[in-house]
Amino acid sequence: MNRPDINRRRFLAAAGLTAAGAALAGTSTGSASARPAAAAAFRVPGEEVRHTRTWMTWPDSTGIWGGQLGGVQADIALIARTVAKYEPVVMCANPASAAKARSLCGSSVAVLTTIPVDDCWTRDTGPVFRTDGAGGLDAVGLGFNGWGNKQTHAKDALVAERIAAYVGVPYTRAGLVGEGGAVEQDGAGTLMATRSSLVNRNRNPGKTEQQLAAAMCTAYGASKVIWFDGVRGQDITDDHVDATSRFLAPGKALVQMPLASDNDAYARDARQQQRILSTATTASGTPIAVQQLQGPDYDKIRSTNPDFLASYANYYLCNGAVISAHFGDTTADRAAKATLARLYPGRTVEQLNIDRLGTGGGGIHCVTQQQPAV
Repeated sequence: MNRPDINRRRFLAAAGLTAAGAALAGTSTGSASARPAAAAAFRVPGEEVRHTRTWMTWPDSTGIWGGQLGGVQADIALIARTVAKYEPVVMCANPASAAKARSLCGSSVAVLTTIPVDDCWTRDTGPVFRTDGAGGLDAVGLGFNGWGNKQTHAKDALVAERIAAYVGVPYTRAGLVGEGGAVEQDGAGTLMATRSSLVNRNRNPGKTEQQLAAAMCTAYGASKVIWFDGVRGQDITDDHVDATSRFLAPGKALVQMPLASDNDAYARDARQQQRILSTATTASGTPIAVQQLQGPDYDKIRSTNPDFLASYANYYLCNGAVISAHFGDTTADRAAKATLARLYPGRTVEQLNIDRLGTGGGGIHCVTQQQPAV
C-alpha cells in the first residue's frame, strides 16, 4: 500500500497501535522522579530566539510508512541537511537504521543511536525546552501518547525524557497529555491551541478546558491561552495549531488562509482562527496584529493525494533562516516565500520539496524541535 498505515490527515484509528503502545497509554511516561512542571522562572521562549541545536528523529518503520518509507527518509534527510547549514542538527536513529541515516544526511548531521524512536515527529515527541533568562535550561515532557493512542509510541513516549537526560538538564512532566505541535507560544506569556487536539478524552479524559489551560501555562511559563475550536477526528493530530497559525513575536501572529472558494472543515477552521486572533490580546493586554499567509490551490499542487498537507505555515525557524516548503503551485509558492521574507527580515528563506512527508500529513515544523541557546 503506497501510503502510511497511519496518515496524519486521514487515519485508521486502530492501525499501528501495538500492545506495548496500548499498555503504555495508561501509564506515566516520565521517570520515577518526574513531577508536575513548576512555573518557577522558566519559560518556553519564542522560536525566533537563537538555538544551540535542532533535534530530529529518523523513521524506519514499514509498519507505519509502508512503501513510502524510503521517500519519507529522503525528505527527512533533506530537511536535516538544510537546517545543518545554519545550526547543528542531531538525528536520533535506531541502531539498525543509523547507517542509512548517516548516508542520506551526510557528515553535517550528527546521528545518535542511544535514543530509540518509533517515528519522525520530533515536534510532538521531543522535549519542550525552557530557559530562565539567567543561563538556566530545563525541559518539559508533554506525555506523548501517540496522538490519543492512534499509533505505536512505546519508544516515542520516552524520547523527551531521554533527550533531556542526554543534554543533562532537569526534566519534568507537564500536567497534561499533548504534543509540541498542539501549542504555539510567543515567549512572553501567551499560548494558542485547538480544543479539538487537547480538550479531548483521547488525551486528557475528565479534564476541563480551564484545567488544561492552567496546566499548559504552568508548563510553558505563560498566563493566557487563546483557544480555537479546531477540527476533531479528521486527522491523527486532531488539528494541530502549527499547521495553520503561528506566533511571529509577542503581539504578532500569522494565519495561513484558504482560497475564498474552499469550504472544507480545515478552511472553516483557518477562517475562525483568523477571526479570533484578530480580536484577541496577548497576556499583557496588547492587541495581536495578524498577518495572512495565502495557502496554495490544491488543484495546482504536485500531489494528488487527498490526504496531502500543503502548509506553508508549518515552517521551521533556525539560526538565520526560515525553512518552509513549496508544493508546485508556482504562484502561491513564490508569494509564500516573499511573505516569509518580509515577515522575517534578515533571514534566508529556503523552500524545500517535501511532498513525500506531506503525503503523510506533516511538514517541516512537525519533524524538528529546537533547543534554545542560554
